[in-house]
Amino acid sequence: MKITEDILYVGVNDHDIDLFEGQYVVPNGMAYNSYVILDDQVAVMDTVDARFAGQWLDNVKQALGQRKPAYLVVQHMEPDHSANVARFMEAYPDAVVVASSKAFAMMKQFFGTDFADRRQVVGDGDTLCLGSHTLRFVTAPMVHWPEVLMTYDESAKVLFSADAFGKFGALDVQEEWACEARRYYIGIVGKYGAQVQVVLGKLGKAELSAICPLHGPVLTGELGRYLELYNIWSSYGVESEGVVIAYTSVYGHTREAVELLADRLRQRGCPEVVVTDLARCDMAEAVEDAFRYGTLVLATTTYNGEIFPFMHTFLHNLTERNFQNRKVAFVENGSWAPLAAKTMKKLLEGSKQLTFAETTVTLRSALDDASRRQVEALAEELWPGDGR
Repeated sequence: MKITEDILYVGVNDHDIDLFEGQYVVPNGMAYNSYVILDDQVAVMDTVDARFAGQWLDNVKQALGQRKPAYLVVQHMEPDHSANVARFMEAYPDAVVVASSKAFAMMKQFFGTDFADRRQVVGDGDTLCLGSHTLRFVTAPMVHWPEVLMTYDESAKVLFSADAFGKFGALDVQEEWACEARRYYIGIVGKYGAQVQVVLGKLGKAELSAICPLHGPVLTGELGRYLELYNIWSSYGVESEGVVIAYTSVYGHTREAVELLADRLRQRGCPEVVVTDLARCDMAEAVEDAFRYGTLVLATTTYNGEIFPFMHTFLHNLTERNFQNRKVAFVENGSWAPLAAKTMKKLLEGSKQLTFAETTVTLRSALDDASRRQVEALAEELWPGDGR
């Protein structure tokens, strides 16, 4: 696949994987992206997962023809991108590795060598001239590892963005970009919003014709949309108006209250109500939704003097990723000592700029007239229906 006349795609698709990074369900597989820049001196951008070493080296060889690479640029040392660095250097003994100083320290850990006699250490603003292409390096620490580089091709106006702007899914599957890119970002990079904001600032108003990430499709066309979404996600802004209701229910009574609340919100004109059963959902997708919408309702039972385990896991996933700038409401259930709302609020006490609803719905075993009135009051508080 050609990105431009002299920038070629040499990555691979993985349809054997079931869990990415051992936890994220990827029904449409993954892509491990690598690129070749053909110029007076040839540069290869990153490698791929170890399981695809042979296929990738064949792809590189086919792209090179009779030529030999001068450089291997290593932007990210996570093994799904760096696993074949040593094999590449064996196959091309005259090549030089270009990477950050932290990346070379990790190469020593992974491969037992840091290629001291065949390396070029680069940092923020350093350049590498290949001929007509000049590569300018942008350090991107903790997006989402400390050694990460991005690379801007000044002549082609192409940004090689490491893991940023990536998504779940192999490239031979057609699917909408934002959903799986959002789930990927929130799950993997979401904790590091401040660092992403710094990198977006470094990129500034750089003219871009394409973004080449290490996962997912090459982005072309109207790139402002992708940049805008990354700015929203990394600043923990609200992307879509609506309410997410995340719940657990043991015997169905809490679920009944949630369904009533969802129905009342829709009646009041809420544009989108997302209801998620935390015991049965893809947890990463539930977390994604909590960061997408502006209002979150947490509904669960008191359990062993605390809260139901799936809700505890969900809240941990939120706080670990710096959940903030949202309105949060509580629905609790307890047959003799309802403590869930108090427990959930305490688990969120380290989160920034949360506004808590005045109304808390409390069930004692099951819905009754009093708790139904609380549901009505909460729906009115969350979505007044006055042109909000």
